[in-house]
Amino acid sequence: PQYDESKQISSACQQTIYLYHLLYHKKSHKALTLLGFDSTQPDEKTLLAQRQKLISQLMRILKYSERQRRKIDYSFEFFMDNHTPAHCDLAGIRNPSTFKKVNNSLIKAVSVCQDQNCLWQGDMEDRFVVLDNYGNRSETSFLGLVDGFHGATAAERVATELPLLFLDQLAQTDCSYKKSKNEQQILDSFATVIKADYREKEKIFSSESGRDKANTHEWIHKAYAKSFWRMDRLLRLGRDEVSKVRWSGCSAVTCLVERIPSKETDGTEEEERKHSANPHSPLSKRATGVAGLLHVANIGNTHAVLCKNGKSHCLSEEHSTSNASETKRVLQNGGSISSNKPDGLVEGYLRTTRGLGHHGDLILKRSVIPVPHTVSVPIDDTCQFLILASNGLWEVLDYHEVFTLTLTTFTHYLRMYKQQNRMSPYKCQYLMLLTQDNLNDSEAINNLQDGAEILYSHEDILPDDSKGNLNQKNFLQTYASQELLNTVSPVGSKPPPPQYEDDIKMYPSNSGSQTAGKGRVTSGTLYDNAASYISEQLVKSALAAGSRDNITVLIALLNGCDKI
Repeated sequence: PQYDESKQISSACQQTIYLYHLLYHKKSHKALTLLGFDSTQPDEKTLLAQRQKLISQLMRILKYSERQRRKIDYSFEFFMDNHTPAHCDLAGIRNPSTFKKVNNSLIKAVSVCQDQNCLWQGDMEDRFVVLDNYGNRSETSFLGLVDGFHGATAAERVATELPLLFLDQLAQTDCSYKKSKNEQQILDSFATVIKADYREKEKIFSSESGRDKANTHEWIHKAYAKSFWRMDRLLRLGRDEVSKVRWSGCSAVTCLVERIPSKETDGTEEEERKHSANPHSPLSKRATGVAGLLHVANIGNTHAVLCKNGKSHCLSEEHSTSNASETKRVLQNGGSISSNKPDGLVEGYLRTTRGLGHHGDLILKRSVIPVPHTVSVPIDDTCQFLILASNGLWEVLDYHEVFTLTLTTFTHYLRMYKQQNRMSPYKCQYLMLLTQDNLNDSEAINNLQDGAEILYSHEDILPDDSKGNLNQKNFLQTYASQELLNTVSPVGSKPPPPQYEDDIKMYPSNSGSQTAGKGRVTSGTLYDNAASYISEQLVKSALAAGSRDNITVLIALLNGCDKI
């Protein structure tokens, strides 16, 4: 019975709810706000009277909005249906993760976990790519995640060919990026498709006005833009497409992780001067304390979140009808957005306003453009996690909730590791952010308050339906998934249940090298297994919260995680 509360979290309204009630709880708050009520749901008679009042007020407005009328009706019907979600058993869900070995000193471990979500989806349309020594450069990695729509053909092509197109653009500016013979042959085969007239259009597109002249990474952003532009052109060929009417499309998020060479780690001054002589070399733009650079590009509704010093930072942009600026762009360009859903669909078919593919429907393609959002950020020892995920995760959990789940899951995994290897309390005190004894300790929680203040002050990166849904302090105090707490037994209790043994078998540890320095973990196996465990738990949490899409989570543990 004491474990029942572990499946609950505290929301901003101070109600303790189950994880599988989270999506329903968010929709309830959104519907109540639209109808003009507080957090308490009124009775049916009051709801009906309020609906009539709002509709009457709307009818008296000169600019009558049919979309607003539909939102009022949807909110009213939401409470009339009384569709309380059914319980989801997290313990019965098994999502094997894929561990990817990356030879990059900025990254301790990379793991990918996927789930088809067979209750709602017939096929797995997500794809991912993890490339080490990208461009034949050491300490350079390429991470990508593609969320397919209306088939996996476009996603498959993008995951295979977009890294090559991006590498080709980088190599034209920075000679340190090299292409292999096979890669060059594939790129040469695209020459018949990317003709002269198309290349002329590229120049106009890549020379986008309004760029910050002080942005020293603009050449990488242009390389991203050109590679996405060319990728969309290649998808016009319709290779392996099944439908004769409307072809598949996809959203995508990619990350280029490059370490900045330093004299202390890479050898001679001659090598440093060689990199500094190239104006596009990362070394020529090195800042004090910065170990590397992270270049991110996204298109559609796939996102990247960087966890840095206990704070979450969204590095991507939402390209969908829920974004007011995107909706305005579509309408100004002659497109239409249906009103059959609260946020609407582009041409009555697609929620995303940017993407790759979707050819065959000329009217739809006029509104859905292949223009990515790009950003470059420095990486230092305070960067802890990098999370890439498809829409299946973000449609039910916002960035702050995902960050808190990641942080809590990681600290609980460290506790599991300690219990398995029977570390001394002295060695483990540096590994544990929250323990069984200090989960309710205000001092331990207060150590995270600086991060909590930033998390909830950056409202501009949150979707409209997810602002303020969770209280960070209460969330950290009360949340832990059923599997996690079932693996921990209080002092003096019976041996751990079989579920704990299953977890340990899935994640064997290397007890030969456990700690170094001031108790910091140095075991590579620990980080590999922790990354796998976190990715699996995030997928399970999305399923429990009511996701209806394919779910793919790619998580990279960065150097800052060993200081937690």
